[in-house]
Amino acid sequence: MNLEAVIGYLPKYVSGSWVTLQLLVLALAVGLAAALPLAMLRSLPSAWVWRPVWAFTYVIRGTPLLVQLFLLYYGLAQFDWVRAGPWWPWLRSAWFCAVAAFAINTCAYTTEILHGAMRAVPAGEIEAARAFGMSRWMVLRRIVLPSAFRRSLPAYSNEVVLMLHGTALASVVTLHDLTGVAREFNSTYYLPFEAFITAAVFYLLITVVLVALFHAAERRWLHPLQPHAHP
Repeated sequence: MNLEAVIGYLPKYVSGSWVTLQLLVLALAVGLAAALPLAMLRSLPSAWVWRPVWAFTYVIRGTPLLVQLFLLYYGLAQFDWVRAGPWWPWLRSAWFCAVAAFAINTCAYTTEILHGAMRAVPAGEIEAARAFGMSRWMVLRRIVLPSAFRRSLPAYSNEVVLMLHGTALASVVTLHDLTGVAREFNSTYYLPFEAFITAAVFYLLITVVLVALFHAAERRWLHPLQPHAHP
């Protein structure tokens, strides 16, 4: 174990961690913002509304994230009309394509998570709200969505961790994230064990922090919903 080489490269690992966190936060923010209305549409009774959303989530969840990233970054560039279009300055950016691919991927999974949580809201809560004279929109805003967000925390925390690990693919489109730094370290010193075990430690530390934050959120917002045994 060449600790001297690892210590000398630590600043670059910290820089790579910052890139990884930026990719993660941006992808999660965009994905969650898009998933909320899609989950609401997914829960509507009309097949003309929910089937396209279901098809989107089915296709995205059924294909590898790496393939989706390659299609965005490498695949679209082969079309002349794409290169001549107004979006080309964005689509030729590795950063934009990575965030877009990650956001689309997490959006599909988050849509299904929120949809399942919305369906898990007890019917009694909805009936009680309607008995108080709440409109459908008010029931959705004050009862269904807050309850669904709370119930989806455990599943969504897993999705966040999986998305963190998914950001490791950013290095294949030239971004200098944690995995990209590890690959550079290996190509410089030819020390694959030191290179990737150090990256693994950084990923693990970030995961520990994320899991701790979600556990705190679950204790704050999910625990009151759990049934408690009476003495």
